[in-house]
Amino acid sequence: MSGLVTITKTSFTAGELDTAMLGRGDLGAFANGARRLRNVIVAPTGGVGRRAGLRYVDKARGPGRLIAFEFNTEQTYLMVVSHLHLDIYADDSPVAHLDTPWTADQIPQLAWTQSADTLLVVHPDVPPRKITRTGDGWSMAEWSFHEEDGILYLPHHKFAADEVTLTASGTSGTITLTASAAVFQAGHVGLRFRLAAKQVLITAVASASSASAEVKETLTGTEATSDWEEQSFSVLRGWPVSVCFHQGRLVIGGSRDLPNRLWLSKSMDLFDFDLGTGLDDEAIEFSMLSDQVNAVRAVFSGRHLQVFTSGAEYMVTGTPLTPTKIQVTRQTRIGSPTLRMIPPRDVDGATHFISRNLRDLREFLYADVEQAYQAADLAMIAKHVMTGPVDQDYDSVHRLFHVVMEDGSLATLTIYRSEKVTAWSVIETAGRFLAVAAMEGEVFVLVERDGQVFIERFDDSLNLDCALTGAKETASANWNGLDHLDGRTVRVLADGGAVADHSVADGHVTLAQPAKTIQVGLPYVHVIEPLPPLGGQSGPGQLIRLVQATFRVLDTKALHIDTGRGAIPIPFRRFGSDRFGAEPPSFSGDVRVRAIGWSRDPMRPLWRISQDVPMPCTILSVSAQIKTAE
Repeated sequence: MSGLVTITKTSFTAGELDTAMLGRGDLGAFANGARRLRNVIVAPTGGVGRRAGLRYVDKARGPGRLIAFEFNTEQTYLMVVSHLHLDIYADDSPVAHLDTPWTADQIPQLAWTQSADTLLVVHPDVPPRKITRTGDGWSMAEWSFHEEDGILYLPHHKFAADEVTLTASGTSGTITLTASAAVFQAGHVGLRFRLAAKQVLITAVASASSASAEVKETLTGTEATSDWEEQSFSVLRGWPVSVCFHQGRLVIGGSRDLPNRLWLSKSMDLFDFDLGTGLDDEAIEFSMLSDQVNAVRAVFSGRHLQVFTSGAEYMVTGTPLTPTKIQVTRQTRIGSPTLRMIPPRDVDGATHFISRNLRDLREFLYADVEQAYQAADLAMIAKHVMTGPVDQDYDSVHRLFHVVMEDGSLATLTIYRSEKVTAWSVIETAGRFLAVAAMEGEVFVLVERDGQVFIERFDDSLNLDCALTGAKETASANWNGLDHLDGRTVRVLADGGAVADHSVADGHVTLAQPAKTIQVGLPYVHVIEPLPPLGGQSGPGQLIRLVQATFRVLDTKALHIDTGRGAIPIPFRRFGSDRFGAEPPSFSGDVRVRAIGWSRDPMRPLWRISQDVPMPCTILSVSAQIKTAE
């Protein structure tokens, strides 16, 4: 191959590709992909632009998780869970605080679900909590199962061997229970047992085979019986692993000691788990039986009730779900992480979940033709971005799926299934991302910076991180309120144009020239780098030279292009207005850059955009004219 060739890239909708793809010029993804997309976002329409900056909200108490609580379209709250604390924010301001039982080590395993003004939170080693928004504020309490005439309607299970029996000394009042094997432990005091479906309360434990109990329902007899069980959830047996609401029922998926079991409450009675006689509205309970123990990791209400386990994914069907109509069908064998809870998220009817090997983002989607679910890997051509997921959430307004990684990066997927857009980019900051939560188009993150943890929010009006803005009627050189950035060197954008670095001391900065408006924060570099020009089709020793490149930009105020001689800033006044004041003009149009020099490295990019100037930059397309020679 030799001569003059023009390569036109009109779209970046395949996103950043793994280096293993650098020779696959035959694939459509190669034409629409890039080698590096850092701190930029791919638009569903194909262009790529500098990401939004991060607005500082508050200092967090420490590492933890973020929970979006959407009461209605006008009232949304951000919950920040940290070691033994829950802080609640509205409109970027703290509005409530609650003490919690969850330690820093337990927070990664938290699971939650919301219904109206109530949030249910579970952990396998901690009694589940109910957090409620009330007229006077917020409250937290342990779950209370439905109780009637002294009977608690909670799940029960026999943890002992089938042949072990219990013998009651009487049928009412205070009785003694005698076991045929070691059954009782000190932790059984205060728990409910059932003998032939009749409930008693353990009041004292004398030995492993003897306990005192208070009869709550008159027993059927005093003969030894193997038909007995104890309450499923307790300090001894552990607590629920996951929860959701589905078809008017509260669904509990797994517990510490019953990892592959599923419980569904009575219809429209969320805390009543009475199995009764199997009527349509009564509770449902069953095990996820298969050729291996599949511990339930998450339950999710989608088109069907979906169950994500450590080794497979299931569909639970029934129209509606009733004890006699329910069917459980294994769909795929991917598995979900076991060391932490990464909540599945709905994306346009599909459920996105992280695979057990932490290398895949799977799209659990029902296929009408097969009448079954499939689980395509959305990270197949960008495996390098999957560096150990720890959290995820979906911003439906901007169509961005954010995955927090163990190395502190934030992998962001632009997803638009109907247009076949699946484009990854990577967001980096001066610190480490720890958690993410999205609600109503706003995306909040926890970020650790130099040992401190900050709550920050993506803001389209900013081009700096951990940033604040200020405005005064009279221009001033002195600005304060920057205590969270004390001792740091920050970037200041004054009056929309003058850019300079300053040191923050005692929460304030002093500018060289007075300004009426400023934006202060930490700079970040955005990088756009194309794939090799010939996609593995060049021969040995072939020379490649970029003759010129034409960049079509949109509303761009700063552009630095490197064609092999270092990044060169493009003065937009050449292409637009002759006036170039304090604030540079936004330019939309074509920018043509010429280049010189031959290269024998087929992997070297023809051009590169890399800049930390805190101003907008959007690339719509690039046309590169190259010359090749043997």
